[in-house]
Amino acid sequence: MSILAPIMKNIAVIGSGTMGNGIAHTFAQFGYSVHIIDTSEANLQKGITTISKNLDRQVGKGIISAPDKPNILNNITTHTDLKSGVEQVDLVVEAATENIDLKLKIFKELDQFCKPEAILASNTSSISITKIASVTKRAGQVIGMHFMNPVPVMKLVEVIRGYTTSDEVTSSIMSLAKKLNKTPVEVHDYPGFVANRILMTMINEAIYCLQEGVAGIEEIDAVMKLGMAHPMGPLELADFIGLDVCLAILNVLYQGFGNPKYAPCPLLVNMVVSENKGIKSGGGFYDYSSGVKEVKGKLVRSV
Repeated sequence: MSILAPIMKNIAVIGSGTMGNGIAHTFAQFGYSVHIIDTSEANLQKGITTISKNLDRQVGKGIISAPDKPNILNNITTHTDLKSGVEQVDLVVEAATENIDLKLKIFKELDQFCKPEAILASNTSSISITKIASVTKRAGQVIGMHFMNPVPVMKLVEVIRGYTTSDEVTSSIMSLAKKLNKTPVEVHDYPGFVANRILMTMINEAIYCLQEGVAGIEEIDAVMKLGMAHPMGPLELADFIGLDVCLAILNVLYQGFGNPKYAPCPLLVNMVVSENKGIKSGGGFYDYSSGVKEVKGKLVRSV
């Protein structure tokens, strides 16, 4: 019998990077006590600085008032020690690097350090929740809570049920997402879930179009923006997500389904190997080294 899902007031977020600080920002904005955990003070301070800047944007847009900002920041505490950051929380949202070995290590430790009734969630964009849950003794309380980037802005939360995730925990997380002014969508645990199974296949096909010389970078993005009403073309979006992240998700899809339609485009592989990872590295399909997006050229060669 599963333990009933707790009333969630205290939240821990593992990782202070792009997704982690966005998740922490969102919970803190809605009055939750948030503990951000990372491996270094430098990472944590960078995350808090990002949250502060994003709160300033919200003040400028009238989403929150100026006096709200310090109150929201006061809802956040930082930790470099995992145990002290999670031992009293009701929910942990793991937002570490998309690496299965790292996630399994984190969840083994969370299972030891968290109180028995705590729910353990992962923000993974593709890795099996069932696999993650298997290293714990509370598989019914492990769930996917996949936020979209940028977290304070995007409404969707993919709520992923592992094979043994309980109805009570699923219902509790669905309700929690609504309290954050998000729209939760329940999906089942298959590689890539829904969002990335579809999105990464589109991005991969766009890269194949580029590799094969069907069209140039700007042209491919223009077709999808103008013809399909996408706010951002697939190649620009890949740069925004991170080409290394796209490759990791495609590898999960390819390995999980064994279907060649998910095989990562060789051009994508070459770009990641050469450290062209998108915005984060200063260049991907576009050049960001000057601080402004610029086109590298009509085509990016695969060799």
